[in-house]
Order: sequence, then structure tokens, then C-alpha cells
Amino acid sequence: MSYQNILVPVDGSTISLSAVQKAAQIAQAFGGQLTLISLVTEDPFSEADFYYPSPIMKEYFVQAYANAEKSLKQAQAIASENGVTANVQVVKGNVSEEGIIETAEKLKIDLIVMGSHGRKGFQKFLLGSFAQDVLKGTKLPVLIVKE
Repeated sequence: MSYQNILVPVDGSTISLSAVQKAAQIAQAFGGQLTLISLVTEDPFSEADFYYPSPIMKEYFVQAYANAEKSLKQAQAIASENGVTANVQVVKGNVSEEGIIETAEKLKIDLIVMGSHGRKGFQKFLLGSFAQDVLKGTKLPVLIVKE
């Protein structure tokens, strides 16, 4: 199978940047295209009648967007170092597996490459596994990078 459209969710962590490195190598080997995304939550209360946005919350969302752009620039540099030009996109909505899966379907992705922290035991129970949620929610191939 040839992977022409590869998606990598990026959050700025070392493991997500390792996933970018691996995805860039795959894209170069198959002559494929790499798309890097970062998920940012929009204000979840903006439609509520009882909610009045505060300057603190506004600053939080501005900072979240800036962090996403910074992470994508780092990831784009890694792709470039591996000889691959990457498209980047900040995806606004819920930071969830659905955001990744919906983006993958919209962009007609062949492969999702993502990092996993490999949490176990109580830590996995508390924090969950984002990568596992993506695996359960999609029929697309998913490559999990652990280092």
C-alpha cells in the first residue's frame, strides 16, 4: 500500500515531534504529502446564555492558538530537514479524537501517524490514551510512535 496523504497531530511534545520525523520519512519514501495539524479548543461556552467571556479566558484562547502555531512551525522544520514539505493547519473545535478523525476524513488521509506517551496503570486510567481513542474511532491505518 502506498501512503500518499499522511496526517500527523502535533501538540509540541517530544513524542509528537518524533511522530513528525517518522511520518516525514514515510512521506519521502512513498513520495507522499504530509499534513500537520494542531487542535485548539474554541470557547466552549460562547453560545451559553449565562456566560460572559472574561479577559482571562480570551487571553487563554489567544495563547493556545499561539502555542499551536509554534508547535506546527517546529514540526514543519523537522519535515523540511527530512526533505518533505508539510502543509500545516490549526484545527479549531474540540481537542479530541473526533477532531483528528474528522480532519483525516475531510482531507482524504491514507495514514495517521501520532505519538503515544505509553502511559500504564493508574496514569492511563486518569489521563486516558488519546492514541487509543483514535485507533478505536477510525478505520484508517494508524501508526503509533513511542519514541
